[in-house]
Amino acid sequence: MIRFLAAFLLALTLPAHAGQVQVAAAANLAAPIREIAAAFQRETGHVAVVALGSTGKFHAQVRNGAPFEVLLAADAETPRRLEGEGLARPGTRFTYAIGRLVLWSAQPGVVDAHADVLRMPPQGMLAIADPRIAPYGVAAVETLKKLGLFSAWHGRLAHAENIAQAYQFAASGNAPLAFVALSQVAADGRIARGSGWIVPADLHTPIRQDAVLLNPGAANPAAVAFLAYLRSDAARAVLGAAGYSF
Repeated sequence: MIRFLAAFLLALTLPAHAGQVQVAAAANLAAPIREIAAAFQRETGHVAVVALGSTGKFHAQVRNGAPFEVLLAADAETPRRLEGEGLARPGTRFTYAIGRLVLWSAQPGVVDAHADVLRMPPQGMLAIADPRIAPYGVAAVETLKKLGLFSAWHGRLAHAENIAQAYQFAASGNAPLAFVALSQVAADGRIARGSGWIVPADLHTPIRQDAVLLNPGAANPAAVAFLAYLRSDAARAVLGAAGYSF
């Protein structure tokens, strides 16, 4: 009875102390971040309001005064740069995941285990996230260059605003192939639909994804709690099932 009463009183008081945190999250996190935000709210009562987009654009928005409190980037450089620019709190930056790049087609059987389709005469467009603002786009270009295939595909690259749009190009059939994040096409760390080739890690710079507390979140307990939750076993389990490593 006492235990029930304590739980009941906690349930009554939690909303009064619960807060809200504005999170800018890289587009490759679209699926797992929803699950993480929901679990975070169940555990803490805090609400994570998530905006998805390209890391490069978030950097520009933060510099222009956007009120984001936490950044989950698709790279390590942007949080480091924001810290150096005095726009993020020193000592709060950490790697929350390492992303994996996939050459993907919405059609089964198009992409084999060796990505031989890349070595055939190009047919249609190859969608990639814009390498000027998206780390997964940088990794895609590095992969093509390492394979000696960049010049063959250069004129057929469809630059998407971010990795989510690159996926949509291929999913809709507007591009027969796309370099996407494993998290977009994975279940339990494996490609679950269409056909794909998980790019070997030695073909591009590791996609180390860092999180950082931005200045507007420094005085917000919900922002601090969200970053702490991102380090938890529960959050890591969600990210691992989506294809990320650590």
